[in-house]
Amino acid sequence: MPSSNPAFSRGFPGAGQTQSGGWGAGPQQTYGGAPTQYDPYSAPSPYAATGRAYMTMDDVVTKTGLTFVVTVLAAAATWAMPGNSGIALALPAILIGLVLGLVISFKQIANPAATLAYAALQGIAVGGISEIFAAQFGGNIVMQAVIGTFGVFFGMLVVYKTGAIRVTPKLTRWVVGALFGVLALVLVNLIASFFTPGGLGLRDGGPVAIIFSLVVIGVAAFSLLLDFDMADEAIRRGVAPKFAWYIAFGLLVTVVWLYLEILRLLSYFRE
Repeated sequence: MPSSNPAFSRGFPGAGQTQSGGWGAGPQQTYGGAPTQYDPYSAPSPYAATGRAYMTMDDVVTKTGLTFVVTVLAAAATWAMPGNSGIALALPAILIGLVLGLVISFKQIANPAATLAYAALQGIAVGGISEIFAAQFGGNIVMQAVIGTFGVFFGMLVVYKTGAIRVTPKLTRWVVGALFGVLALVLVNLIASFFTPGGLGLRDGGPVAIIFSLVVIGVAAFSLLLDFDMADEAIRRGVAPKFAWYIAFGLLVTVVWLYLEILRLLSYFRE
């Protein structure tokens, strides 16, 4: 199942690969009889025969939790810096984090050093950006955004685990299409802002901006469903335990995006 998260848009590194190029154990056919039915999800893990370890949900929870802790600590440390030191570090952290994130995503790097380094950079960036919003709109706007972000995260986790909304191919296509649509609108609005003040009005704090921000938050929330499903899919396929770091990276990308969009929406109401 493809995911809207760019970190999960490709295959699973670490899973056993057959000679035909597919992941996991493939169907076996014998001569002189009808081919056997093959269920890829009920097939044994490629690690079962070799005795190698495979990823579990505990791996995902532990690695994701550690990644989020590093992000929060880096953000808090940046916030606590005297003067505007934290704000000055935000832009370099954003640029370096963007490059590192692209490298992790496209090269499918799944190790603690890369993921935790990215988490630290994201924490510095989030800390500096949060400090800017707090200085302009009041310190409690940051706490409100944090509460809102984790509220959406755990709410979507409950929705996924209870099966209230099932991740289907149709839902996946809808979310991916919406994601590309949001990205296109943001780019068009940025280009238009060079010629017209406020551009298309998607980020000027008006009614259109509020509606657009709500749509973006909705898309990010549904992206979490696809990310949860991707983690379950990786577990079913019996990938190596280190892949949990890659899942943690992808979830962090979505959660930070969600937090910044909620922070922006709250600032509109403050204005």
